Amino acid sequence: MPRTNPNLLRNYNHRLNGIEPSGIRHFDDTISQNDDLIKLTLGEPDLNTPEHIKQAAIKGINENDSHYSAQAGKIELRQAITEYLSNRWNLEYDADEVVVTNGATQSIYSALQAIVNPGDEVIIPTPIFSLYEPIVKFLGGNVINVDTSKTEFKLTPELLTDVLKQHPGVVALVINDPNNPTGVSYTEEEIKQLGQVIVKFPIWVLSDEIYSEITFDNNHYSLAREISDQVLYINGLSKSHAMTGWRFGYICGPSEIIRRIKMINAYMVTCVADNVQDAAIEAIRNGQEDAFEAKKIYQKRRDLVTTKLDEIGVEYVMPTSTFYCFIKIDDCYGKDDYQFALDLANNVGLGVIPGRMFGDSGQGYIRISFAASDEKLENGLNRLNKFIQLLET
Repeated sequence: MPRTNPNLLRNYNHRLNGIEPSGIRHFDDTISQNDDLIKLTLGEPDLNTPEHIKQAAIKGINENDSHYSAQAGKIELRQAITEYLSNRWNLEYDADEVVVTNGATQSIYSALQAIVNPGDEVIIPTPIFSLYEPIVKFLGGNVINVDTSKTEFKLTPELLTDVLKQHPGVVALVINDPNNPTGVSYTEEEIKQLGQVIVKFPIWVLSDEIYSEITFDNNHYSLAREISDQVLYINGLSKSHAMTGWRFGYICGPSEIIRRIKMINAYMVTCVADNVQDAAIEAIRNGQEDAFEAKKIYQKRRDLVTTKLDEIGVEYVMPTSTFYCFIKIDDCYGKDDYQFALDLANNVGLGVIPGRMFGDSGQGYIRISFAASDEKLENGLNRLNKFIQLLET
């Protein structure tokens, strides 16, 4: 088996020093040795991709749609995206202002690569999905974390104003709305207030709205409606249409920055697979009811989870969106959510994700995913109740 020549160890990107693999995946792997484990860990829909979407991909394969597409994505697909954004979210883009990517993950990477230079500062409100910070560090940027745990897990205009004044080197702000892991979402008024602050500063906003179709208690409102010339809008079909494995996403923004992102996309992946684009066209043009049906299922599960948590008597952040619930751990553990989650898995066979995996401000919480069957949720929460009762004896 080949081994690394020790003389070559210095010849790698030293920005990788100190960056660890995904803590979420590592913890999931750590506890998954238990065969009896009920896993409410990953943000993986248990629904299947709708049949008409799968058939569109199959049709493309059978018709030999297997050649290079335009590097930014098929024009038909980009036009479908602009029509969807206009009709659904009142966002106006031209097809030339859209780049199709291998999942929203690649959109995030390409967007940050287009705007972050070594030494630049990027604001990331936490708790937040643990993808953005490592990418900024890969690019040589510096992360400015903003703790939102004392403001109902939302970035407020006051917090944002303070950090922008303290850090004049900021080039970008990351917003994940609706938010993973907390399940909170911003109201229209809250978005407008943030926009009024942002417009005063020459910064980009990377707005990751992958959960926009899964909101329960208020209608989603995009920051791109307020300050479209400063926003890099990111979305996809992974969560709304149970298409995580298809790896489809897209990014929209002002033409000059999108021109640079197109170039990054071309050098990184050439283009997204044709059959994936065929499926995406069908999903976007004819799959809105699929998203509505999925949302109904997740809302029913949200209600099941919160009702059960109320019965157990634990504190949690009310999820107004997504399929996650952020739950406060028992006081006897203090802020040690990692040990709590480990003991929860080992003692009663329930798998969750420690809140610290989403930033220091997530300490003292665990995240559960309710993208799972009603039966699995019922049994899992019964195990949580059993564990809490053990702590009280």
